[in-house]
Amino acid sequence: MTEYQLRPIEEQDIPFLWQMLYASLFNREGEEPFEPEIIHSPGMSKYVEDWGREGDFGFIAVDSQGRRMGSVTLRFYNDQNAGYGYVNAATPEMGMAVVETARGKGIGTRLIQAALEEAQKRGINAVSLSVDPDNEAIRLYQRFGFVEQGMCDTSVTMVCAINS
Repeated sequence: MTEYQLRPIEEQDIPFLWQMLYASLFNREGEEPFEPEIIHSPGMSKYVEDWGREGDFGFIAVDSQGRRMGSVTLRFYNDQNAGYGYVNAATPEMGMAVVETARGKGIGTRLIQAALEEAQKRGINAVSLSVDPDNEAIRLYQRFGFVEQGMCDTSVTMVCAINS
């Protein structure tokens, strides 16, 4: 089992958040990977650009050598800058990714757990996310109580009620 710990996102983690944004993009078997520049398109860049604004929070998983292994971010949007998993301005959208070499080791589970616990501490009533319907991560999200709320383009919007 890989040893790791979680810590809040810091300013020096922002380049890693960009890497994790790219890592979070789902590719079906046999499909060409996305061009790396896609994360700088307006629909994608909003997930990391200007990180640290009011309400932004999340965690980084770091191994015993200090290597970043994954991240979870929660960010509020509104009707004008809605993300793919947007529900309403009171519900932050969660983004999560784990580096390929660290997947399957429980890191994603811990990151989600930490994010939902922090959201609860902050008095947030629900968290949303978007996921490709073919991405097996849906099962992980369902274990935490995320339920399908609708579709945005080709992504499923899921919501987890927290303080209800």
